[in-house]
Amino acid sequence: MSTKKMLVLFGLLIATAVLVAACAGPQGEPGPAGPPGPQGPQDEPGPALTVQDITCTECHNDTALITSKKASWETSLHGSGTAFLEEGGRNDCAFCHSGAAFSAAVAAGQNFSQVEAGDANPTHQDCRTCHQIHTTYTSADWALETDAPVTMVTSGVTFDGGSGNLCANCHQARRYMANFAAKDASGNPIADKYTPTIRFNTHYSVQADVLLGAGDFGVEGKPGSHYSMVENTCVGCHMGESAAHGFEPQLAKCQECHADVEDFNVNGYLTEFEENYKALEAALLAKGLIAANPDGTYSTVTKNADGTPVVLDPGPAQALFFYNLVHEDGSEGIHNPNYFKALMENALAALAE
Repeated sequence: MSTKKMLVLFGLLIATAVLVAACAGPQGEPGPAGPPGPQGPQDEPGPALTVQDITCTECHNDTALITSKKASWETSLHGSGTAFLEEGGRNDCAFCHSGAAFSAAVAAGQNFSQVEAGDANPTHQDCRTCHQIHTTYTSADWALETDAPVTMVTSGVTFDGGSGNLCANCHQARRYMANFAAKDASGNPIADKYTPTIRFNTHYSVQADVLLGAGDFGVEGKPGSHYSMVENTCVGCHMGESAAHGFEPQLAKCQECHADVEDFNVNGYLTEFEENYKALEAALLAKGLIAANPDGTYSTVTKNADGTPVVLDPGPAQALFFYNLVHEDGSEGIHNPNYFKALMENALAALAE
């Protein structure tokens, strides 16, 4: 073929290709997938999974990590008490009396006064009440539910005691003397007069208020050294380095500051306090403000002989309220010795008039 003919043919091919490209329509739907190809060769198997590879074993293992805490916890009122059955179903009690309700309220940023419904299935305080159990399935789950500072509901004072903040959520006053103001026939409060009830007290577990020196008990208080000097406050004293879950106070913690003490009667404080407490009790009996029960305990007198309510002036009311405060705090003033000493002196002086 001559060169001239080859050039003409090549030109025609190019022109045809241009025309075909210019006239091509849109791309059609993809066709069906072809059959899978043959499986490739299998590689060598990897190492077998061991229990060390499972994060749960950080806690659930053959040590006493959990069982030792659980054993001591069961000796405490947190672990052995039955109050959750009686009070957990009530909205104004569930926050502290049901462990599950406490966790839910803390997660919602609530305090005990903000819970709107009781717990239909209350539980006592257990591991999940205080710790973030089964959140990460690692030892990080031992982290506390909260250690944020606590604004006290009744006093408005802020408790900021490290890990002890967790405890302060419940271990605070529900009421002060102002809640027991006497009322006239119209139901209006009578100035400086108080009507005691059988529960003429702050309600149980008032330790955070005592540590802060808070309360309308007739004496202006201030935070004690056990609040300001003990790292992690409640946890530091009641659990110590061993994290004992029976929550008994640890003498070793006292010895960090009081090196030579062999018991909690530091500098004879408990001896003096107990003597004064007996004197206070005798004075309250003599004034007819408390009465003996068959079991040897004493109850607040709420009715006069004629059946009318007892009405007290501030001094006797403060003395009686302090007497009951000693029971609610449970430390005989060790939580804040200077504060309790001042309260005792105030109470004895009021009853001596």
